[in-house]
Amino acid sequence: MKVKDIMTKDITYINPDSKVVEAAQLMQKHNVGSIPVCDQSGVIGIVTDRDIIVRNIAHGKDPKETPVRDVMTGQVIMASPDMEVDEVAGMMASKQIRRVPVVDNNMIVGMVALGDIATDKRFSMEASEALAEISK
Repeated sequence: MKVKDIMTKDITYINPDSKVVEAAQLMQKHNVGSIPVCDQSGVIGIVTDRDIIVRNIAHGKDPKETPVRDVMTGQVIMASPDMEVDEVAGMMASKQIRRVPVVDNNMIVGMVALGDIATDKRFSMEASEALAEISK
């Protein structure tokens, strides 16, 4: 099965110059824990709820003043829509990540999360193994 068959296609993303508080508000509105960071060239990072806490709040920075680019993770592991699901699950396990942007020609077309993989019975073992690696 391909990533395009299980990915979430309705994606919210944020500009790197947007403020951290805007990212947090988008996460709350869409009930997600991460948002891809995109500019005119495509995906340049990802910001997670943990990034906001660890890289902004814990340092006493004002989320209303701090740009997303200051707290995002810039080295993003990405998948393509035509990758096999088990390959992405393996990447998630080895890199200890729970969510991966799906890109086509560097433009975001979806997101795949461990939950997307776990809900498909054919891949529950891969998702369990990935989660076990992430939780170490």
